[in-house]
Amino acid sequence: MTSERAILVTIQLDNRFRHSRVPWRIEDEAAELNDLARSAGCRVVREVAAKRHQPVAGTFLGEGKLAELAEVAERDQADLVVFNEELSPAQQRNIEDIVNVKTVDRTQIILDIFAQRAHSQEGKVQVELAQLRYLLPRLVGKGIMLSRLGGGIGTRGPGEQKLEVDRRRVRQRISRLGRELDKLAVRRGAVRARRKETGTVVVALVGYTNAGKTTLLNRLTGEASRARDQLFTTLDPLARRLRLPDGRNIVLTDTVGFLHYLPHHLVEAFKATLEETRDADLLLHVLDASHPLVLEHAGAVEEVLAELELEDKPIITVLNKQDLIGDSGRLAALERAFSPSVVVSATTGHGAGALLGEIQSRLALLGETLTVLIPADRTRLLSRILAEGEVLSQDERGGMTRLIVRLPEALKVDCLPYITLDKPST
Repeated sequence: MTSERAILVTIQLDNRFRHSRVPWRIEDEAAELNDLARSAGCRVVREVAAKRHQPVAGTFLGEGKLAELAEVAERDQADLVVFNEELSPAQQRNIEDIVNVKTVDRTQIILDIFAQRAHSQEGKVQVELAQLRYLLPRLVGKGIMLSRLGGGIGTRGPGEQKLEVDRRRVRQRISRLGRELDKLAVRRGAVRARRKETGTVVVALVGYTNAGKTTLLNRLTGEASRARDQLFTTLDPLARRLRLPDGRNIVLTDTVGFLHYLPHHLVEAFKATLEETRDADLLLHVLDASHPLVLEHAGAVEEVLAELELEDKPIITVLNKQDLIGDSGRLAALERAFSPSVVVSATTGHGAGALLGEIQSRLALLGETLTVLIPADRTRLLSRILAEGEVLSQDERGGMTRLIVRLPEALKVDCLPYITLDKPST
């Protein structure tokens, strides 16, 4: 299939109209849009950048900029214009009328990549459901919007099925897919319930897309799951058995990678998959330490974890791709920025043993939640608790320090005289 010739339009708005708490430079936004477009199969023929105080209500960009874009599209024989911002249905139609070229936004590109990457039944259902929910408000009559889109980028998935689309049929299909996803969720919930009954510990890999999570899973478990240097290699959840140095078996899971400004409705659509992360006992936040935007990637992942209400989960930060970092000073700076962390190379195996040891140590803290009252004169014991335990809360009561904490077994023995019968509130 011939790649569609695409013009990429990156727009940077004032901070109050931005979607992320972590600001990105317009050059970085453009680079990521380029990666997304190429991952979807586009042939990028031109990139256009623009800065605006705020979007124009009906067309996002002003008339002059759109007229210029129309000239460029005609001259470059473009098949597609891709915007980095999410467009309303009216904006999308109005831009197409002016530019006279099929127009899609960042969300459609992401959905298109998802449609190409989904292999499991659950993954395919989630993708189609997300696509149809996106398509529904863009239907302005019986199939009109889909006929404007044509084939190719932005229409893979349900569009390939040649459905006669109107709002009634799309709503019916959405209902059926929702019911199917509910059944799959019940089945997956039963698997998670069996894990809990048997006391199986689950550790989940999370991180920015293409951070090397699947390669790390393969390295740690000795499996050979599909891993490539591309965005969203893993869309379907993977679960593999992992043996720790002490002989204990746990389950290591890998799910869809996160992304800067991952639209809320996409997070909603993939919550069934992300439940693997929600039910995990421990998260491994994998970062591509060689990437120039590693700090921005970390911030984007933290935002998604907060949206999923997972920011308080126990986390080990893993600085991956050590073999691609030539500057030892940069690596040392990253270790300071993400302290504590473990440096690894999933490709070469460097640091894999240290990571397994850290996982084992952290899991030792995930036992019973205790309430302890430490007298003011036991400063050394308090320091050990703060250093070695997982402190959930801390306050002062009558000259004593009250902590709700999880402790390793050795430290728990030393704290026995100070453990209270108060039931922890967290």
